[in-house]
Amino acid sequence: MAEIPLYFVDLQDDLDDYGFEDYSPDCDSMRVTAFLDIPGQDNLPPLTRLEKYAFSDNVFNRQIIARGLLDIFRDFSNDEEDFLTVMAIVVRLSEDTEPTVRTELMEQIPSIAIFLQETRSNFPMVFSEYLIPIVVRYLTDPNNQVRKSGQEVLVVLLEQDLIFQHDIENKVCPILLALSAPDSNDEYKAEAVNIICRLASVLSKSTVERLLLPRFCELCGDGKLFQVRKVCATNFGDICHAVGQEATEKFLIPKFFELCSDNVWGMRKACAECFMAVSYNTSPEVRRTQLSPLFIQLVSDSCRWVRQAAFQSLGPFISTFANPSRAGLYIREDGTLSIRPPVPDTESNFPCGSASASSCVNTTPACSAQPGHIEPDPPVGAASMLVRSSCDGPVEKPREDSGWAGAKVTRLSPEASTTFTKLPDVNNLPINSHAGPDSRACPGSPEDEFSHFLYWRTPLPDISQDLELLLSEAGLQGAGCCGPETVHSSCVARSEIQKVLDSLQKHMMSDPDIQAQVQVLSAALRAAQLDSVCEPERQPADGDIIPQPLLDEYVSMTDPARAQTVDTDIAKHCAYSLPGVALTLGRQNWHCLKDTYATLASDVQWKVRRTLAFSIHELAVILGDQLTAADLVPIFNGFLKDLDEVRIGVLKHLYDFLKLLPEDKRREYLYQLQEFVVTDNSRNWRFRHELAEQLILILELYNPNDIYDYLMHIALKLCADKVSEVRWVSFKLVVAILQKFYSNSESALGLNFINELIVRFRHCSKWVGRQAFAFICQTVVSEECIPVDQFVEHLLPSLLSLASDPVPNVRVLLAKALRQTLLEKAYFRNAGHPHLEVVEETVLALQSDQDQDVSFFATLEPKRRNLDTPMLEKQN
Repeated sequence: MAEIPLYFVDLQDDLDDYGFEDYSPDCDSMRVTAFLDIPGQDNLPPLTRLEKYAFSDNVFNRQIIARGLLDIFRDFSNDEEDFLTVMAIVVRLSEDTEPTVRTELMEQIPSIAIFLQETRSNFPMVFSEYLIPIVVRYLTDPNNQVRKSGQEVLVVLLEQDLIFQHDIENKVCPILLALSAPDSNDEYKAEAVNIICRLASVLSKSTVERLLLPRFCELCGDGKLFQVRKVCATNFGDICHAVGQEATEKFLIPKFFELCSDNVWGMRKACAECFMAVSYNTSPEVRRTQLSPLFIQLVSDSCRWVRQAAFQSLGPFISTFANPSRAGLYIREDGTLSIRPPVPDTESNFPCGSASASSCVNTTPACSAQPGHIEPDPPVGAASMLVRSSCDGPVEKPREDSGWAGAKVTRLSPEASTTFTKLPDVNNLPINSHAGPDSRACPGSPEDEFSHFLYWRTPLPDISQDLELLLSEAGLQGAGCCGPETVHSSCVARSEIQKVLDSLQKHMMSDPDIQAQVQVLSAALRAAQLDSVCEPERQPADGDIIPQPLLDEYVSMTDPARAQTVDTDIAKHCAYSLPGVALTLGRQNWHCLKDTYATLASDVQWKVRRTLAFSIHELAVILGDQLTAADLVPIFNGFLKDLDEVRIGVLKHLYDFLKLLPEDKRREYLYQLQEFVVTDNSRNWRFRHELAEQLILILELYNPNDIYDYLMHIALKLCADKVSEVRWVSFKLVVAILQKFYSNSESALGLNFINELIVRFRHCSKWVGRQAFAFICQTVVSEECIPVDQFVEHLLPSLLSLASDPVPNVRVLLAKALRQTLLEKAYFRNAGHPHLEVVEETVLALQSDQDQDVSFFATLEPKRRNLDTPMLEKQN
């Protein structure tokens, strides 16, 4: 036994007398409690012996008692008198002069509290009377280690809801307020404000606002210690979340302005890091008018570290401007982006032609005909150019009119919808009043009735050429943010269109032809307004989604100069937050980010491209199928040919991206999927493992013929991989392919695939291939993915022939497949198959196999039968 320290001799000698020879400082405390229960030579009862060592002159004896308090409570808590005696010893031991003893005791408090809560009905009284005072007193202990231990224990007790509200308000908060007072010790004050910030997250809103908020605001302006202000700045977002929006705007925002202008750059950096949390707890007006200029100030800070933190928080801060009702999307609790269910149309009860019913314009999206595709709701305020063929009929896209000049406007930006409300008479017109032959007019539409005015009026002059000229000037074919020249020409075009509309207003109500022309001009006006999204002076106050300076700063993060003056990873931070910014802007403003995304996708740093690759499927949900096909698919194709570090991001969400594409676009990737089998490093087996898992999901996106022609060969190649983990998941892929064939009544393809499996695996020269065949057959039976007659006819004979395989590992898996899977399946056992007798004979032969493992698994009863056997024996 190792040499025993001098201070260890007292208790160690007693332990040696009773057989505890190998006691060490790290021994289990149960040895101490066991020793206390042994009748000693001193004839002292256990509690008296406990007191003897708890107050011994030997420091280590007291440490052992403090370390074993939980087990002591377990032994003496049944008797009330013994329990109170132990509790008195704890209180007295907490006043020990040795800091290590006090530290050992404090570390046991949470465990003791949980034990008492579970075992004692009077836990609140006991905990409040004995343990809480110890914890509170240790917050002012002169020893730093004891004080830190008390702080950590206090937070643990609060997080586990072991301290009652009354004790928090009357015992904990007063000491914290006293320690954080202006005249308090500087070291205590810095520690107290840290506890106050952590305390705010576990207290009620009213308690924090009433007791802690005034002191926190006072500490934010502490001019003596910058450490105190630093703690306040670091935890500012948590305090805002604890007190809510009203108190944040009234009390905390002014203090936040002061911290953002602090002379110490560390304070400003901490404010930049928590900016998103602060913004989340403010109103949109405060966020726009107060926090946005303040953030621009941090982005332009003289200190590089402040600018770096600000740019890292820029994207998250912009995301706080998002309006879920406008975007039509929301974030689930698991973090995935989902589409919000459409809001029921409250105007659906209005009759067609009613001025307040918006005629036949539908504000909900049409269902896509592509499988797996879901069209998000149009943003609030954006007019959806979807027309109903009748008031209650199916939703259809409008027929292209020649006056549209090839423009396809399906979504409007908030600016366009706001400006469009200036023409209330035009808005109330039925859009399909001049519909094509395939559409049905609403009942009571003007073209269904005879009009004397239409019969006798002088024909109006043809203005189609003028319309085409106006439409071309409006720039309907263009897209993206407007330059100065484009903005000017767009404004001229809009003014000209507006003049023509005004001239036609007086003839509009009685002439359907004029109504049709007005509709074309109105659509042209809308499209022209789409080109002015990036024109700040034209944006109304209620439709500016995010302040333009914030968007300008975000777009500038791709500037190479930023990497030199701010952060070399600034492009990565831009790429990381781009889906959130895109969600905030909405798909109608995607052109403002399109070039930024393309720049990031071609960045020389692979980690930037990797970040985009991991989030491209989320961006596809935000943008919808049309923008995805136009802008994301080319970038996606580039990622497919990139480094493995980038390709893995695409691969991990390959199914999520492909299911958003139209069927024709999706089929283009069938041939490219086999490129994933080849990697830069052949040792990167996890890449191929992920491919197999994704292919299992992708099967639902393609028809059986495409799977047979393309995906089946990839699966067979993965089944021959050198790494077993890849092979095993590939076997599941093979079974899924079989299930796809037979569930779609493609038995011919399934039979061809089965024959291929028999050739490749059953007759494989390597035993791992034959073992794989047994596993595939077992999984086929377990999943019941093919009809039982097909299995019995085409797979079972080859499976049973493995009973004579020379390799025991193959026969082991055969025994598992037959004994634990096939014979337990009702669809095989109860069908009365003539092959049942052959299977049972094979199992009997395996039970007498020379290899012990084979005979064991051939004899082993399934778990279900093991549970039933004792019951049957009792009945017999």
